[in-house]
Order: sequence, then structure tokens, then C-alpha cells
Amino acid sequence: MNSQRIAVITDTGTDTPAAFAREHDVRIVPLRINFSDGSTYESGVTITPEQLVERMATEVPSTSLPSPATIRREFDRAHDDGYVAAIFVSISSGLSATCDTVRMVADQLDDFPVEVVDTRTIGVAAGLVVMEAVRMVEEGITLQHIGAMLELVAHKNSVFFSVKSLDYLRKGGRISAAVYRLGTALNIKPVITCNEDGAYVVARKARGWERSIDTEIALVEEQARRYDKVRVAICCSSACVDMFDELEERVLAQVDNAVEVIRSGISADLLVHTGPEIVGIAIQGV
Repeated sequence: MNSQRIAVITDTGTDTPAAFAREHDVRIVPLRINFSDGSTYESGVTITPEQLVERMATEVPSTSLPSPATIRREFDRAHDDGYVAAIFVSISSGLSATCDTVRMVADQLDDFPVEVVDTRTIGVAAGLVVMEAVRMVEEGITLQHIGAMLELVAHKNSVFFSVKSLDYLRKGGRISAAVYRLGTALNIKPVITCNEDGAYVVARKARGWERSIDTEIALVEEQARRYDKVRVAICCSSACVDMFDELEERVLAQVDNAVEVIRSGISADLLVHTGPEIVGIAIQGV
């Protein structure tokens, strides 16, 4: 129960599970997807991941952050709906200027205090921070303490993901030309993670798609040993949705201190940079 009337707001880059967001009234600001014909779509609002993948067969678009007006409109809407403050949990500032723009807009609000949290990660790993924000609000933790506490939560989060094709990561400038050439020539599939600055780096390399999935799970298992208990989240694009059951079974078998396994899809804006075939696993120390 959100008796404090603190709104939890995020962006589509966090891949917060849709059912959770609906149940807890998590407000989501869409990132934008831009095509060369001048058309611009709002991720998850005017274009779905499936529609994006269909269009990517002929063109790989670009992405851009939400406009300041869109962010301000979400804050105003929350205020009009009876909320008295907000916590905004953002995609990594190392991958998007969304966080900085949200801070700029929040600084212009006179009667609506906002705490902005930079998760320094992406996808459902950032979504786990959103879910923790909801728990804190509903447990009655004050706004002044939530921001600092969520920064600590974010430091206990890691994400690992693999893609079948490196073309999209290269086109978006997310991996170097050297990594791309080596991976393409030798069928090397780098498992990608976010570093302390929230930028993409290669966590480990594997030969072939199946071994890259094995490597992801091994990395999650290694990370889990740092904590007494962990929460794990699995995300799959629609092209890989049939892997959910297998991945959950393997995670539970290899990560014996997992207290929860969460499933999430992948937003259209993230698919622009990863391609239609992507599997990721996030882990959070509890």
C-alpha cells in the first residue's frame, strides 16, 4: 500500500515486468525510436517489440531519449493523480542521457520533490531496482532515504546478455570494430555486461550461441556466491521466448541461494541495439 503517495516512475529501458508495473502503478516514460523516413515512435506505446523487429528487416533505426516535455508531462500527471513526490529510476547514464534529462526537469519542479536514481545498468537488471523502489515506498521508507538506499541496491545488481548477431551492437556503436570482426570471423559470442560506469563491456567470450548461454549462467552462478541470497531475473526477446523454462530450470539448479526468479520481455528500444535474438540474466544481491 503506497500510503505516502510517492510515485515510482521509470523509462522503458529498465524492462520492468509489465504485470508488476500494472499492479503497483509504476509510471513508464517511453524512449523514442527514429526511422530514416522521419517517423518517430514511442517504445511500447506506438510501436511494439514485434512491430519493431518486422521493420528492422529493412532498416535498423536509431533511438533517442524522451523529450523534456514528455518527462515533465509524466510528473504533472502523477501530481494530478494525487501523488505528492516521485522516485525516478533510470536506465544507465553510461548508455543514455535520459537520467541527466530527468534530473534537469526535476530541478525545475517547485512543489513536487523527485529523487532520481541512476541504476548504471540496463534492461531487467534496472527493472529489479524499480521493483525494490516500489517495495521501499510501500514499506513506508521516506523519500529522503529511498534515493541513497537504491544507489546501494543498484551496486548489488549485475546483468549478462548474449545476442545471436553482433551486427546491431556494432551499428549502434556499443562494441568495438575489433570485437565485431573477431566475433564474426570466429563465431565468438561475447557475453556483455555493464561496468561500474554503466557502459557495455565484454564479461567473457564463448564460441557459439549455446556456449554463450552456458557462460551467462556460469557468470550468474559466480556472482551469486558473493551474497547469502539473490534475486534472479531472466529476459528473452520474443524470438527466444521458448527458452524461458529451460533457463529458469538451469538457474534454479545452479544458483541454490536464489529466492526468486522473475521473467521479463525486452523493450523495443533495447532491441534496436541488440537485434531480435537476445537472452539476458540479471542478478541482485538481497
